Amino acid sequence: MSTNNETKIKNLLDLHVPGTIILASWLEANGFSYDLQQRYRKSGWLQSVGVGAFKRPNETVSWQGALYSVQKQAKLPIYIGGPTALSMLGFSHYIRTESESLYLFSELKIRLPAWFKNYSWKEPIIHIKTSFLPKGLGMGDYNEKHFPLTIASPERAILECLYLTPEKLDILETYQILSVLVNLRPGILQKLLEGCNSIKVKRLFLYMSNKANHQWAKFLELSTVDLGQGDRSIVKNGVYDPKFRITVPRELAQL
Repeated sequence: MSTNNETKIKNLLDLHVPGTIILASWLEANGFSYDLQQRYRKSGWLQSVGVGAFKRPNETVSWQGALYSVQKQAKLPIYIGGPTALSMLGFSHYIRTESESLYLFSELKIRLPAWFKNYSWKEPIIHIKTSFLPKGLGMGDYNEKHFPLTIASPERAILECLYLTPEKLDILETYQILSVLVNLRPGILQKLLEGCNSIKVKRLFLYMSNKANHQWAKFLELSTVDLGQGDRSIVKNGVYDPKFRITVPRELAQL
């Protein structure tokens, strides 16, 4: 092997974050041509995990490591949200989802790369495409061992959970987790609620917050939050709440 190729391999290893995917597009942007990439693959330096994606042969890559590459190398605005974000932030014992699915969120036109969707992860991946909340508001970093991941804050994540109820998440379990979120930041919540375009989510959130008697809810200025017109029904044959003009499950109303 030439000295030049040995130098390039050393540079590759220096750039690589352990436990993550190496994208072909990222390699090319850093001076590794397609031909050189294929040479490294045939030589055993890289192992294909799908079209345009590699991993180091001696490494195990989790969905977190793959998502890091999606976020940082592909620059796709796909982030951890909803129940998965709340679980990773320390509330896993309060909420349960079907088959422990992992929820990733993005804007409507963003697609997960085919190699990511087709890879056999341990957990099912559910990609929610929606624009019901303002882009980028209420986001943060989550330190996953060797690398950071973009994740929804508890304020954004609980609104995303309400967006998924009752079709994908149980509404009673969502209330249970909201009821223990005693340290939410009213300033972030105010901006999220003002920018939220889902009347269902806003009314359900305010109904649950009022029911849980959270102190931070008292600092919200509802006069600037559009709650829409008319009644809203979350379920059939439920209990109507006149304050927020919403019909909720009888089991929730009786808590």
